Amino acid sequence: MGGNQTWVTEVTLLGFQVDSALEFFLFGLFSLFYTLTLLGNGVILGLICLDSRLHTPMYFFLSHLAIIDISYASNNVPKMLANLVSQERTISFVPCIMQTFLYLAFAATECLILVVMSYDRYVAICHPLRYTFIMSWRVCSVLASASWAFSFLWDLVHLVLILRLPFCGPHEINHFFCEILSVLKLACADTWLNQIIIVSSCVCILVGPLGLVLLSYARILATILRIQSGEGRRKSFSTCSSHLCVVGLFFGSAIILYMAPKSSHSQDQRKILSLFYSLFNPMLNPLIYSLRNTEVKGALRKILGKKRSV
Repeated sequence: MGGNQTWVTEVTLLGFQVDSALEFFLFGLFSLFYTLTLLGNGVILGLICLDSRLHTPMYFFLSHLAIIDISYASNNVPKMLANLVSQERTISFVPCIMQTFLYLAFAATECLILVVMSYDRYVAICHPLRYTFIMSWRVCSVLASASWAFSFLWDLVHLVLILRLPFCGPHEINHFFCEILSVLKLACADTWLNQIIIVSSCVCILVGPLGLVLLSYARILATILRIQSGEGRRKSFSTCSSHLCVVGLFFGSAIILYMAPKSSHSQDQRKILSLFYSLFNPMLNPLIYSLRNTEVKGALRKILGKKRSV
């Protein structure tokens, strides 16, 4: 860095920039959504741990998805809520960079876990006789561990490339959290390499996995249509449609946010898309799985029935 440049020690998160009455309304609304996110995903985790019928590969990966959603929302939402009711909206630069890193890492992990879940459904429906052999607990553990490890190692590249930049202002981020594109605007150097890595990440972590998911479900759909039993077709469609809803919400919002031309969205629209990606998806995921999955609903009724009897 040059001698006339100063390192940014803290930045101001501008947030939604609305009047105070609306800020308090948003605080209450987002607090409710965040509580539902923690409660819904926590219930999913608890049911999977307590009910032995849910100790299967599909629910093993679903438990990882719940952990990711809790972590993902908790990385961004508490600071956003604090800023809505506080005049002091600054964040130190190091926590800001860590927020950026964790945001990217959890998002990448969710992409890969969704791919693994689609592969699990492909094996279960297209190769049912070999399912227990192919999706052994060893294989499931390796797939889940590899998803977490690859995502965090991949996002270390982003972290290193961000930290090599000189940051000398402005000291404001026009967002409600330290989103990577907003953070790069603070740099007083060319960020072309960072932009190239972001585009490469979108291709590798979004487009590639989405292609694998769609390929898996194309094969699954072809197999389901050949099932003679109406009940078998209905059960297969019910399980897969829940997963496809989650995939559509997650990949759709992410691709619109990071792969659409910058000129096609204003900064306020990008904030709303980020909010959907950061808060609404983690809240909706457990609702989609619990409301459409008879096994989860059965496990919940079983646990509630035990508590009543006690």
